[in-house]
Amino acid sequence: MTEPTTADVMSRRVLAAAPDMPFRELVGAMIAADVSVVPVIDAVGRPVGLVSEVDLAAKLEFHGGAESPPILAGAHARSRWHKAFGCCAADLMTAPAVMVAEDMPLCLALRVLAGERMDALCVVNDRGTLVGLLTRRDALRLFLRGDDAIRGDLERQLFGAAPTKHRVVVRVAGGVVTLDGALCLRSATERAEWIAHGVAGVIAVRNNLSFDVDDLMITGL
Repeated sequence: MTEPTTADVMSRRVLAAAPDMPFRELVGAMIAADVSVVPVIDAVGRPVGLVSEVDLAAKLEFHGGAESPPILAGAHARSRWHKAFGCCAADLMTAPAVMVAEDMPLCLALRVLAGERMDALCVVNDRGTLVGLLTRRDALRLFLRGDDAIRGDLERQLFGAAPTKHRVVVRVAGGVVTLDGALCLRSATERAEWIAHGVAGVIAVRNNLSFDVDDLMITGL
């Protein structure tokens, strides 16, 4: 696996709601499916918003809006108070939906997710139709990849398909990569470590590679 994309890790079987889905039906569907966030889609399958457990719980938090609005508590609290009146998905959703392309590199999608302070991202195809949902938990599953799969990916990236002899031994244990051996240039040892960090599922890299020539010293880098 090279640089993973959103499509590589996203949840493809997604519980989605229509804008007019009633509150109680929405709660029941989310609990039955064991999900914490649901995309709201229009008639042609395009995301228009997201409903989270936080949005639904606002009705309990503010007693259905019977409490006075939290004027001094900040914009987020005031938004939850307004949602306490909600009776359907359109009333409760956070809109517009934050969308990313299915071929977006995972690292960039996670930065979008962090910047938006959202629980999930809607993944769409080139027509803007929902094809999946990306959560942090989906991405974290990469760290459960097997050591053999990680080692195989790394060796292919380091050595390619050519059956040439190399001076590097790759070991992986519990997602931790150890690089032993020697390369001609110091820059090559640092590049090997950089490549290892980029393999999906790698937790840490122990770079024990030695080198014959310190080309970084020579070039002044």
